[in-house]
Amino acid sequence: MLETLRIRNLALIDDVELEFCPGLNVLTGESGAGKSFILRALDFILGERIAADLVRPGREKALVEAVFRLDGEELFLRRELAAKTGRSRLFINDDMGSQERLAELRPRLLMHTSQHGQQRLLSPEHHVEILDAFLADPRILVIQREAREGLQAILARKAEVQRRMAGLQDRREFLEFQLAEIRKVDPRPGEEEELLALREASRLAEKTHILADEAQGLLLGENGLQDALTALERALAGLGVADEGFEVHAREVGRFRDGLSDMLRDLRALGSRQGGDFDAEKVEKRLWELQQLQRKLKRSLDSIVALGTEIEENLSFLDASGLELKRLEKDEALAASALKEATAALNGAREAAAVDLTRDLKCELVNLGFSEHLRVLVDFRPQTIHAGIDELRPRFLWVPNPGLDAQPLDRIASGGELSRFLLAVVSLRTRDQLPALLFDEVDSGIGGQTLIKVAERIRLLSARQQVILITHWPQLARLADEHFAIRKVVHEGSTYTLCASLSADERHIELARMAGEAPPQTQESGLMSGNPI
Repeated sequence: MLETLRIRNLALIDDVELEFCPGLNVLTGESGAGKSFILRALDFILGERIAADLVRPGREKALVEAVFRLDGEELFLRRELAAKTGRSRLFINDDMGSQERLAELRPRLLMHTSQHGQQRLLSPEHHVEILDAFLADPRILVIQREAREGLQAILARKAEVQRRMAGLQDRREFLEFQLAEIRKVDPRPGEEEELLALREASRLAEKTHILADEAQGLLLGENGLQDALTALERALAGLGVADEGFEVHAREVGRFRDGLSDMLRDLRALGSRQGGDFDAEKVEKRLWELQQLQRKLKRSLDSIVALGTEIEENLSFLDASGLELKRLEKDEALAASALKEATAALNGAREAAAVDLTRDLKCELVNLGFSEHLRVLVDFRPQTIHAGIDELRPRFLWVPNPGLDAQPLDRIASGGELSRFLLAVVSLRTRDQLPALLFDEVDSGIGGQTLIKVAERIRLLSARQQVILITHWPQLARLADEHFAIRKVVHEGSTYTLCASLSADERHIELARMAGEAPPQTQESGLMSGNPI
């Protein structure tokens, strides 16, 4: 149910807020007063696009807000349209919303039917939806849809296996060659880095060993530093007899010579730690093998390791895919059998529903002013959904007048006839919780007793469902639970479209205007006098 609609800065509308009631809400006004702007606002808040030039001149943006009651809770929608960019922003309960989410909600919020909005009724796909709404057991649709989706999933998996098999089978010989080359070398992740680090450590160890030997030779060789220091210490000590200062120098040289002993011990220990079990020839050979493999496959070593794993998986898949295809073919046969059974049940249910629906539709349409000779038919056309499985797709045909051949509804019906046809369909859907219903000039092209019958049907419908009706006929407007009048006025050089709920006295004035009578001037309301809202 639509509770509130507020429109700001849209075309000729400056600021309008409408509070709708649960029953019959009627909007009336002269042609050109701006009823279309109300409809555009409703379409806009429910996801339709509108041009940026519909933003009222001089304003930065247009704003439409609506409050719906859905499943016992209020749903707040707000949508803005920027004048400069033409971009819109949507909010659902004050959170940024998406068009996808709004598209999900729209069928539960408002059904818009009008002379110029019958595209869904003109679509044969919608004919299927109409008939399916009257199936005796709606679960048949769910069962058939699930069976169809199950078969489609199997077919998609089968196609994927076959596609992958075809791609791999052509390359199998090459893949096996690559895998043989990889297995021959059998590289490990990070192995090349390890070997390079080991080779570098070996080179450093060799250099260290040479330097350690050289240092020991300087210390211990013939005329080595240690022997020279011993001789120097002895000479300085002898000089100390003549000068005590040389005794100090002799002791310093002695301490330095003793420190060389510690240095020599460390050099010997360093030499003993170098080398170990390192096999330089083996390392170089392994590095050469790895480098040759990389040149041959034109990949890095880590990529080659990953390639080997991938090839093994692909070859394993090829070996197992034959069994997989056989299993899928069995699953396909079972799923096709289930779909065939479900489709046969759906076809039978549609044929049965068509008998009752066409009979009831004829009664409704006759009550809405059509000839008693009217005939409504359903033409079922088979549509193949899988090999050997045909789903019957309905299309409504009718003969509005005797002597004519049955023709598709969408070829011969006028806009007014389509609106009344949809009114008949909606009236029959008593078991459904329908959204708010918006009828735009459903009474177009009719009058007299037919008009009275349409009015009675809309009144009965509004007793259980919210109806918003745009009409030019006082016979319909007088039935309103809430009556809104739309006016276009000029105020201080600007044009405005105004819309407001009418009091009881104002209703009498508006009904008189619609009937072509001159209203009492003393009873005009603020809306009538053209004051902007």
